Amino acid sequence: MKLSRFAAVMSATLLTAALAFTGTGAAHSAELAAAPNYVALGDSYSSGVGAGSYDSGSGACKRSTKSYPALWAAAHAPASFSFTACSGARTGDVVAGQLSPLNSATSLVSISIGGNDAGFADVMTTCVFHSESTCLQRVEQARAYVATTLPGKLDEVYSAIASKAPAAHVVVLGYPRLYKLNGSCIAGLSERERAALNAASDDLNTTIAKRAADHGFTFGDVTTTFAGHEICSNDSWIHSVTWPVENSYHPKAAGQSGGYLPVFASAA
Repeated sequence: MKLSRFAAVMSATLLTAALAFTGTGAAHSAELAAAPNYVALGDSYSSGVGAGSYDSGSGACKRSTKSYPALWAAAHAPASFSFTACSGARTGDVVAGQLSPLNSATSLVSISIGGNDAGFADVMTTCVFHSESTCLQRVEQARAYVATTLPGKLDEVYSAIASKAPAAHVVVLGYPRLYKLNGSCIAGLSERERAALNAASDDLNTTIAKRAADHGFTFGDVTTTFAGHEICSNDSWIHSVTWPVENSYHPKAAGQSGGYLPVFASAA
């Protein structure tokens, strides 16, 4: 009787251990299965222009290892990571040249797009090299485009993403305000120009957020994380006019890691 009881106790103990190991293994397998297939799309704010440490194989797209998509992938080890974001991209460029990695297995997508459609580079060049009145007029043209034409352009991109990756969780990242008003800058653009550019950024983000929501996507607002780190702050995470010139008005490495990454990580 004592031997039988001992055997029963041992059998129960071994069975409990076996179930525990089986449970752990199943949980680990589920964790591996849940690792996302991640695709990073978009423009220079997603490729990481301004952050340095560019992948030589990305050429003019300037994909940085310090960009928020690369930083997130390094920290979370997705099952797959495809990085097709490219400097200068507009909505049509995303549709035509960035969507090939998307498929039914894609489970996570990030994108920032729309700024170049609205003429971001031309607006900034106009404001830097021309009069205040010319700058303000160009900003208003961009805001009109954002209100009337950009929504349809965004719909085309978002619909294409949803069609190719119907199971994906899509996170659409916005843009930071460029300037801290009444900040530390003693030269450069006027306060009216800086305020107008910030208002244009707000318009852009509002339009992007509305279109993203209508497609069932998540919008990531980076204006909060960049607050206090705009140009004219004491700790700017955004380049002002600088060299190389393409870095101008783009996030520094600190902007990618401190401004974009936390927003994407919380939404992913």
